[in-house]
Amino acid sequence: MAGNDSSRRQQVSPAVYRRRRLIVVIGAVVVLVVIIAIIVGVVRGSGKSSAASSETPSASGASSPSSSSAEPSPSTPATPTCDQSKVTVAASTDAQNYASDQNPVLTLTVTNGGSVACDVNVGTSQMDFEILSGADRIFSSKDCQSATADLAKSIPPGGSEKANFPWQRNRTTEGCQAVAAKPGAGVYTLTVSLGKLTSPKAVFTLDPAKP
Repeated sequence: MAGNDSSRRQQVSPAVYRRRRLIVVIGAVVVLVVIIAIIVGVVRGSGKSSAASSETPSASGASSPSSSSAEPSPSTPATPTCDQSKVTVAASTDAQNYASDQNPVLTLTVTNGGSVACDVNVGTSQMDFEILSGADRIFSSKDCQSATADLAKSIPPGGSEKANFPWQRNRTTEGCQAVAAKPGAGVYTLTVSLGKLTSPKAVFTLDPAKP
């Protein structure tokens, strides 16, 4: 019986051996692939965790500027009020001569003659446009002014601000009493004031009506 068993074992064909070896090789390859996959997964996992830990400082660093920017910035110093000795006021009109159907536009120009920017109150509470004909007071913008307001304007060194006033060729009196007479043809002078500052006179002419 023992001899028969040994003879049966010796009768296994070469093809069977090749299949068995192939199965062993395939099994070894599968095991190797699994081991490599496990190693790669471990390496990737450690890489991600290290990347996350390295990103944490940059994230906290990015929040620093936002917190610093949220802090109140130092307040800008207020613009000083102009030294009156360095401020000048000038009067002008948009033309030298006006036809009988034209209304003059009166202009007040305030100039900062100082070396730094400063504030000037250019509100209607400070302005006056006054027109004379010789010694006769013809018009003042303050006579019939219903409301006034303050308006602080920052003027750069050497800079100017202008205010225009269209004159309707009407006469006024203090207290805004009605005046029927209308200014006739002739030479007139304009003087403008801003607070305590007064301009030199500007001369203009109202021409007579054409026949």
